[in-house]
Amino acid sequence: MKIALFTKLNPKENNQHIFSVISSLRKASLKFEINDHSYEILKKNKSIINEEKIKTYTIIDETFDFVLAIGGDGTILESAKLIGKMSTPVIGLNKGRLGFLANSNTDDINQILSNIKLSKFQISERTIIKGIVNGIEYNALNEISVSRKNTTSLITIETKLNQQFLNTYWADGLIVSTPTGSTGYSLSCGGPIIMPESKNLVLTPIAPHNLNARPLVIPDDKEILISIESREDQYFISIDSDIISASVNSEIVISKANQKLNMVEFDDNSFIKSLKDKLMWGKDKRSKQ
Repeated sequence: MKIALFTKLNPKENNQHIFSVISSLRKASLKFEINDHSYEILKKNKSIINEEKIKTYTIIDETFDFVLAIGGDGTILESAKLIGKMSTPVIGLNKGRLGFLANSNTDDINQILSNIKLSKFQISERTIIKGIVNGIEYNALNEISVSRKNTTSLITIETKLNQQFLNTYWADGLIVSTPTGSTGYSLSCGGPIIMPESKNLVLTPIAPHNLNARPLVIPDDKEILISIESREDQYFISIDSDIISASVNSEIVISKANQKLNMVEFDDNSFIKSLKDKLMWGKDKRSKQ
């Protein structure tokens, strides 16, 4: 078994959580490599480097059995880009508060590695969407959104489903979210929470001026065509954590991509548990008298 350890380190921090994970990987006799950028930061800690040379990688290839992404949900989004069209499963390990993607904690690393070795886990298949702008394809795990640029005025967003006119939104923008992304930007704009394995997408307007505009859940086999009218010549397109500019003459076509991301889930750290913990479901929030 070979694991790709992916993380984004801050050289100003002690990064003790990474040292603990590396120590646990060694004790479990598991082969691993770390992304080369993080290794350059780790080299400053001679004690962990001198103990045993750490192998590094620049790209994640098919020789890896798992990707262990340590950080937060943003770190998992970055690792998904490196995995691309491969089916390598991702284990999300959060160094702080529990997230919806990185729903295990670094304190649980020994139990996680034991479960991996014993195959005591499930695979959650996550939908990825693609957006095509000017012939260039972009992939997103969470969402693709359009929004205004260089203006305080609202933009007009004409939306079609399978070439059939749906609505014209007059808003700050529009989010097209996957089920995975439904707990992110879409949720903060009033969108619904959707279970990760659902075969749906969500259209969530951002601060709409027309009050009858509401989030809409659609089947994920629909093709979404978006065109923009604005007082400015360009608008923003956000693809997960990346932002590009596009001309108002450029349409964007969004649909489900062929590949998926395989997320590793454990019984004690499932999406449902994260949902209950984050939203405090099932807990009595009434103060005691």
